[in-house]
Amino acid sequence: MSTQALILAAGRGERMRPLTDHHPKPLLSVQGKPLIVWHLERLARAGVTDVVINTAWLEEQFPAALGDGSAFGLRIRYSHEGARFGGALETAGGIATALPLLQDAPFWLVAGDVFMPGFDFPAADAQRFAASSALAHIYLVPNPPHNPKGDFGISAGALALSQADEKFTYSTAGLYRPALFRDTPAGQKAALAPLLRQAMLSGDVTAALYSGAWTDVGTPERLAELNIPR
Repeated sequence: MSTQALILAAGRGERMRPLTDHHPKPLLSVQGKPLIVWHLERLARAGVTDVVINTAWLEEQFPAALGDGSAFGLRIRYSHEGARFGGALETAGGIATALPLLQDAPFWLVAGDVFMPGFDFPAADAQRFAASSALAHIYLVPNPPHNPKGDFGISAGALALSQADEKFTYSTAGLYRPALFRDTPAGQKAALAPLLRQAMLSGDVTAALYSGAWTDVGTPERLAELNIPR
């Protein structure tokens, strides 16, 4: 199984202003604890030992809030894009820049601003991925109201593009191999979607549908809804 993970936490969170004027979005509280802590606790429970968090906006708050990870049974290291490069490097750029902090082995990836409290980073999936030749295995979710057309389809366990009859939304969670980013320069901005699409065309990306609770905490309204007492 994969014992390492990268959590993406560098974004500015413009749509979450004014809440993100003073706090990075992954440190906003959902049901009593920061968004990112939900991931950290689940990763530790799944047997992950090492986590890298990439940061940019208000990045000094992450070590102050999370420390070295020992409180969660983890070792946390930080890829500070703000201090090193003056700002966030987008998804693939951030991953490529953080890779030296990871072993040359498969790793879990998830965005720090999604809420998926029931996702357990399944070890069996990680084992299957490690034994496969795929460059990525990603989890899709039923389309939320803000993304009704979805992103990708699934055909026989592989990711499909336009030929899919039904499309789903990329959850941001997945398993990746460093090799997917071998041609992405560290320290430069680059998006993940083009890399995934190219790998899909080569049959190098597999996918699964996750039907548990999932929210892209992209607006103050969505955050408020999650915090309604139940």
